[in-house]
Amino acid sequence: MKKLLQTTGIALALCLGCTLATQAQSKTKPATKKAPSAKAQEAPKQQELTDMSQMKTYYMALLKKGPYQPTDTAEVNTIQRGHMAHIRKMAADGKLVMAGPFLDNGELRGIFIFDVATLEEAKALTEADPAVKAGKLIMELHPWMSQRGTTLP
Repeated sequence: MKKLLQTTGIALALCLGCTLATQAQSKTKPATKKAPSAKAQEAPKQQELTDMSQMKTYYMALLKKGPYQPTDTAEVNTIQRGHMAHIRKMAADGKLVMAGPFLDNGELRGIFIFDVATLEEAKALTEADPAVKAGKLIMELHPWMSQRGTTLP
């Protein structure tokens, strides 16, 4: 019992000491923060500008399942051959950066990513695709940004 009282007394003394120290600290003047210099305030803004200069605008076409879905195998193959030839030509011309299908067989069928000057040019290239012309695919175009030089492994 004596040991318990001693331990409790030590614990109470420690608590009282901590409380008094905390009260003493709260009575002292809080340290005032110096306002950041104009140069320090400018640094984040400059960083934002630098970061944006590393960005490039591309145009992404989301290719969706269209209203016309042929069932004739020969017609499906003809449309697909034309679609693939169009993709190869756009890539060879340096207009198409990346293209590919989605593998889940959903409404969203694939993407084109264009490196062209305008949304209108991306739209014209997509509209010229045989699968889009046939109504097998429809497109949804969006301007899209990515960091310059980004590549897939």
